[in-house]
Amino acid sequence: MLTIRPAELQDAAAIAAIYNEGIRGRSATFETQERTPQDIAAWFNSERHPLLVGIRDGEVVGWIHASTYRTRECYAGIAEFSVYVAGQAQGQGVGNALMAAFIPACERAGFWKILSRIFVENTASRQLCQKHGFREVGVYEKHGKLDGVWRDVVIVERLLEANLD
Repeated sequence: MLTIRPAELQDAAAIAAIYNEGIRGRSATFETQERTPQDIAAWFNSERHPLLVGIRDGEVVGWIHASTYRTRECYAGIAEFSVYVAGQAQGQGVGNALMAAFIPACERAGFWKILSRIFVENTASRQLCQKHGFREVGVYEKHGKLDGVWRDVVIVERLLEANLD
């Protein structure tokens, strides 16, 4: 059984391990430097930005995290997000469950929009976002190089209707 809950500081090592797996896989992030649990612990400094984990059999098998989109005040209601699922748990509904809990958590935090950028060939992430009401806004061509190769990303966004008054 899968349980979704707010991450706790003791989850930092497991979150880092899953993130590092994604970094090594080169299919979900431009990041190339692996993270330590201490790097992840810094994420806990913001009470406003939801950080949720998926737990199965007592083990963290996925996470989703909101972060600041831009520092200008006019963007305070927009959050950028990342979602990662451990390799052995992919295709088992973990990302779906995380996203289903994350969207209302972002609404409660007062965000009116959540967004991300996804490698164009990352069909699993694109399908997950589409399933949860995100729209693909466009493509940033040659957004960055990864291992010396230009990569394109799709911009996805979802408005959070509860906070659009």
